[in-house]
Amino acid sequence: MASTKEYLTFILEQLSGLEVTSRAMMGEYVLYYRGKVFGGIYDNRFLVKPVNAAKALMPQAPFELPYAGAKEMLLVENPEDREFLAQLLSAMEPELPAPKKRK
Repeated sequence: MASTKEYLTFILEQLSGLEVTSRAMMGEYVLYYRGKVFGGIYDNRFLVKPVNAAKALMPQAPFELPYAGAKEMLLVENPEDREFLAQLLSAMEPELPAPKKRK
């Protein structure tokens, strides 16, 4: 099941004011913070990379597969909390890999 544009819009509104962009990818959406991939919208679920900062801020968050064959990611269970989301992205950013250079 592909994610809806409405759910993407909701998440982007929750992250407004932060340097977040998105890119459509096979019916789902990859999310970038300051140019670095930090998560995505998969089957109308907001998932983030399981970096140490994310695991520390969401110790009870379940690991879920975004799609078959992918690495597990953390489910953000409280996307309504804008303050928490800003804190989460800020904490995750230093641990996120730099974007790969295009040839």
